[in-house]
Order: sequence, then C-alpha cells, then structure tokens
Amino acid sequence: MRWDVFTWAAVALLLFAAETLAPGAFMLWLGFAAAAVFLAVLFIPGIPVLAQVAAFVVLSFLSIQAYRTWFRGRERQSDQPALNRRAAALVGRIVPLERGIVQGHGRVQIADAYWDVAGPDLPAGTPVRIVGAEGMTLQVEVAA
Repeated sequence: MRWDVFTWAAVALLLFAAETLAPGAFMLWLGFAAAAVFLAVLFIPGIPVLAQVAAFVVLSFLSIQAYRTWFRGRERQSDQPALNRRAAALVGRIVPLERGIVQGHGRVQIADAYWDVAGPDLPAGTPVRIVGAEGMTLQVEVAA
C-alpha cells in the first residue's frame, strides 16, 4: 500500500474519531475533506504531496462553508430560547430593589439569588422592571 493513501485514510479516520469524542460538527467536515483526498489519491496515483495538501485545505474550506450555509441554519429552534441564559430569562419581571441604586449600581433579590442591577438612582424598595442583562448585571428601569 502506498504511504500517501494510508496517510489520508488515517487522517480521515482520526478526524471522524475526534468528532465522536468531541461533537460539534467541525471535525466531521474536515474528515469529509480528508476522505475526498484519500479517494483522489487512491484512484489517481502520482498526485504531488503539495497538491494533496492544497486539495485538503480547499476541500476543508468548502465543506465547512457548505455546513455553515445549508445545515447550520436548519437546526431546530428551541421552545425555550433563554433556558441556559438565566439573566435573559428574567427580562420583563418586576421586583423591588433590595438595595437602592446609588451612582447607577444597586441590588435586587429574585428567589434565593441576589443580582447586581444598573439603572437610574432609586431608593430601596422601589419596584423596578428588568429590561436587559449585560453579563451578570441586570439593567432596570422604574416599573410603571
């Protein structure tokens, strides 16, 4: 067996194995590119090594672009888009200020958690509406 055929077969198998160990659909497409180069080298002997590597790079780029264009946008949308974004899930709630907002910073208590808030200066106990989140700081305004 020729070394180049064996090498591309091994690269393709290793990339497919890496995809199974750390799924994310990235290594899969590189594996497809390596498999295509493997088939080309298998059926067309004498392709220079530089051409093989160039073909792998070009096919990798094309396969990843194909994934991004056709397959990534077709993923099923969640019925709870804020499920793992806890701060975003709080937007719209009205809660009283636990510690008044002084110089733009204060605190609220929601269930058993305390959250830092940013907004206009207000005294403790004022009801505020959560209008956004930046990191772990909630953006608030006076509830009407």
